[in-house]
Amino acid sequence: MEVIGFSNNSNPNNSSKIPNNLISEKSPYLLQHAYNPVQWYPWGDEAFEKARKEDKPIFLSIGYSTCHWCHVMEKESFEDQVVAKLMNDTFISIKVDREERPDIDKVYMTVCQAITGSGGWPLTIIMTPDKKPFFAGTYIPKRGRFGRIGMLELIPRIEDFWINKREELLKSADRISFGVQDVTSKIKGEKLGINILNTAYKELVRRFDEKEGGFSDAPKFPTPHNLLFLLRYWKCTSDEKSLWMVEKTLQSMRLGGIFDQIGFGFHRYSTDFFWLVPHFEKMLYDQALLVMAYTEAFQVTKKEEYGKTAREILTYVLRDMTSPEGGFYSAEDADSKDEEGNLVEGKFYLWEIKEIEEILEPEEFNMVVNIYNIKKGGNFLEQATGEKTGENILHLNKSIANLASDFKIPKDEFEIRLEKIRLKLFNIREKRSHPHKDDKILTDWNGLMIAALAKAARILDEPEYIKKAEKAIEFIENKMIRSDGRLLHRYRDGQTAILSNLDDYAYLIWGCLEMYETTFNSKYIKLALDLNKDLLTHFWDSVGGGFYFTPDDGEELLFRQKEIYDGALPSGNSVTMLNLLRLGRITGNSDFEDKAAKIGIAFSRKIMEMPSAYTQLMVALDFAIGPSYEIVIAGNSKGNDTNEMIKAIRNYFIPNKVIILNPTEQKTPEIFQYVEFIKTQSSLEGKATAYVCSNYFCKTPTTEIDKMLELLELKK
Repeated sequence: MEVIGFSNNSNPNNSSKIPNNLISEKSPYLLQHAYNPVQWYPWGDEAFEKARKEDKPIFLSIGYSTCHWCHVMEKESFEDQVVAKLMNDTFISIKVDREERPDIDKVYMTVCQAITGSGGWPLTIIMTPDKKPFFAGTYIPKRGRFGRIGMLELIPRIEDFWINKREELLKSADRISFGVQDVTSKIKGEKLGINILNTAYKELVRRFDEKEGGFSDAPKFPTPHNLLFLLRYWKCTSDEKSLWMVEKTLQSMRLGGIFDQIGFGFHRYSTDFFWLVPHFEKMLYDQALLVMAYTEAFQVTKKEEYGKTAREILTYVLRDMTSPEGGFYSAEDADSKDEEGNLVEGKFYLWEIKEIEEILEPEEFNMVVNIYNIKKGGNFLEQATGEKTGENILHLNKSIANLASDFKIPKDEFEIRLEKIRLKLFNIREKRSHPHKDDKILTDWNGLMIAALAKAARILDEPEYIKKAEKAIEFIENKMIRSDGRLLHRYRDGQTAILSNLDDYAYLIWGCLEMYETTFNSKYIKLALDLNKDLLTHFWDSVGGGFYFTPDDGEELLFRQKEIYDGALPSGNSVTMLNLLRLGRITGNSDFEDKAAKIGIAFSRKIMEMPSAYTQLMVALDFAIGPSYEIVIAGNSKGNDTNEMIKAIRNYFIPNKVIILNPTEQKTPEIFQYVEFIKTQSSLEGKATAYVCSNYFCKTPTTEIDKMLELLELKK
């Protein structure tokens, strides 16, 4: 596999060039820019001190290694000698990998959105040496076009302002800095109740695309936490439309080009209404969140198509996104090289009909053309011209069951034949130039994948997933926790660095809780509690409530941000609210639940403006409002009766629960150190016994599975 920008060593194409100050960095994104003629610096004291000494403004460019428009701006401007000279003469230029330093990215993305009303990557900020911004934008072309200023016009204009209108510019920087700090004010709101859940649901209904699924016009993002909330809303209300919206979206995405029909895994988003034409990059966090959505949909409906899709996503992750040490890589690029060596978006995934005809037998070819909607003229449009390229994005118009019926082939036989064809195409595709893989390992995204693997392992009954999740946690414990116990954010090429942020803690605790529910190994409760202690110590806002994104002993930035918006990723505060509720119910520590309530109060004014923008928090609120359950199974952990009882619970979708195992074969099990109240909950008559509590009162224990399910208000 060909990899771009992976090594600190110069590659042959750069052998005649002089590296800049990024050459010793570990980030694949920064290393991609290490041979630009722009004299980039990494974020740090050296760059800011040089800017002060030379009396120059800072040009801050933030992106990530699989960002298509970041590549475009690099090729167009940062590799251009004329633009580079202007930048070097005018600025001290700093490159930041947003995935390495989400703290910096979040601060200056807030600035960009405040100034321009929108944001994205590449993110371009021009600021004073004391980090106060006075210009913000995203992609900037080399030359101005269609009303968008170009680098060749912008840089001289900034230089003129810096030299001749400095006072005016500095006043603007002060106003902007003050204004964005006001965005994160500490005004408390009210307690949140069930009416907010209903409003969030109604807003999602209004936004829902009933024809194609999803909750927006083009571009369409998967946003799995919308689906996780709707499944819980269905569970609580029996509202069939909420379940239908989930199924419609999951089915449409799986059929579309947003899903890699040959190699599996989901692309980042669809550029159209139909889930057909994706932005081709693949992100680890999308895979993790979508595994959870498809797995829960399978648990609710028992439709194998959802379980199969979850397994396919994990096939991709475990094959292509897993390091030998056990951690998970971050992303794969949208771009790959064509025959001439040019980077082309989607090239790895597209097919010409003649290529497929050469690979397959005539009968197979006729099948695949009809199944995957392959056209002679192609269905993929060239971005610049809007003309067809003759290449095809493989996608389905019907479910496998309906396709089998059309071909008059039994479904099982049809799936076997289709899999044989898929493998032929996959093996040929593997010989192509692969997209660049960002091989850094991030604690937060690994936490999400651990949670997804644990959930899939217990619901889909796939023990291999647990082994992979265990190895990932061992990797984090061995490589990403400092000697003083503090969690770190990024690992790559043998080096761990950067103090962790809120999301690292939130997502990893989530992973630990899912791991405990799947394995009942108490070490995951211990790790969750240890991490939660650090989180409360260093991130909790004792005045306004909620958690800051950065720790109290982290680097001082323009301001210290608190986030609640559930965008492409659920916010750390939303995830932590649910974590605290679960930990509170597991340990009996009511302080955790109090903190969870304060998160809701801290952000309630924002949330009430548009509850559907906070669907992960709605998931936590649904747990808090209930009904929710605490289930203790007391029995021999190896006993058939204990395992049958646990299996019976897992057969049902009961999202608002915690389940604890009291292994009665052990005299003083380790779990007693963290969950004292279960000491008195022993097995009755030597049989596995279920203790069910709901809404703060407990019911009569039972040794009968049917009775246990009745106490959980379930039908067998």
